[in-house]
Amino acid sequence: MTTESRRAGQPVHRGKLMTWLSKVFELAPGGLNWPRAVAFLDAGLVPMFVFWAIGHEVYLLSALFGLLFAALADPGGGFGHRALYIALFALIGAGVTALAFGVGSEAWGWLVLTSFVVTLVSGLAIAFGVRRFVNGMLLNVWFIVAVALEFSIHDEARITSYVWAQVLSWTGGAALWITVTFLWWLIRRRTDQDQPFSELPGDTSRRELTRPLILFAVIRAVVIAGTVALAYGLDLSYGSWIPIAAMIGLKPSLEQAALVSAQRLAGAFIGAVVAGLLLWVPASESGVRLFAVNRGLEMVALVLFMHGAGIRLWNYTLYTAAIAAGALILVDLPQPSDNAAEGYRVLWTLCGVGISLIVMLFAGLLTRRTAKTPSQQT
Repeated sequence: MTTESRRAGQPVHRGKLMTWLSKVFELAPGGLNWPRAVAFLDAGLVPMFVFWAIGHEVYLLSALFGLLFAALADPGGGFGHRALYIALFALIGAGVTALAFGVGSEAWGWLVLTSFVVTLVSGLAIAFGVRRFVNGMLLNVWFIVAVALEFSIHDEARITSYVWAQVLSWTGGAALWITVTFLWWLIRRRTDQDQPFSELPGDTSRRELTRPLILFAVIRAVVIAGTVALAYGLDLSYGSWIPIAAMIGLKPSLEQAALVSAQRLAGAFIGAVVAGLLLWVPASESGVRLFAVNRGLEMVALVLFMHGAGIRLWNYTLYTAAIAAGALILVDLPQPSDNAAEGYRVLWTLCGVGISLIVMLFAGLLTRRTAKTPSQQT
């Protein structure tokens, strides 16, 4: 290849890259939903001030995730149907919470085994409809985050955490959303309401577990179990960021578009960088100033969750970044931070995102090969 042809090819590749990045960060003007975001912020302030008042901020993450994921799982419709559906989701989530905080301080082999089982079951939930599959993915994400939180506070002698209290906090967050829907139902004169997150699928029709679906569910379970083994088996400093980044970066299904996959990867990395920079703030603080900074960071995490609730349709990359940053801040807030910690956090995030990228490329090739085989036989 001559020098002139190389120079001519560079602008073409640069143009393709810029076009792809513009799609990843493209904004949908009508996608903002600030009423939904403010509703979540108002509800989220309740558990935040309750735990601030009683001095048990370690349970705040469970309550906020219970609240957020109950809102995401809300199917809309009549209040009775919504309350029953969310209550069932909260009950299953309570079991997942108990499992995560129960094994989070155990030997790393148990973490690997339970992570594999939970991820596999959530992937196979597609057999009960896309809606149940999405709910299973939400609980899968919460399990990985809860394990990371329990692991991070296990060695902190100054912090006390009980499994039953974490379960109660999760359930309380979900119950709070049921209360919000009940009050809104009364305000709207007992009329049926639309699904709060209308962009999420509502299909509950059953599907056949085809070979590609089962294979991809197994691949995802192996990947998450592998990242958990890497993080906790090697006892890496801040290694919990590897499985969290991998879980956020992995696409949940074979049908997901390449653009959405790229947005998940970019959002996971951006969220990790933002969280790492914010967690750098309390590195040199102590005493009253450290207490104040930590409370401020908890408020920042709540605001990030609020923005995630409001911008999901505006830009999926920024939505993923907001949720990832808020979760990582609350997971690592109990741990002391320093300059080395920021380097580890970014490094492990890159590892988790890189593993997700490799697996998605492999799954894509496997899907094409599986699709070609029947046609060749025909």
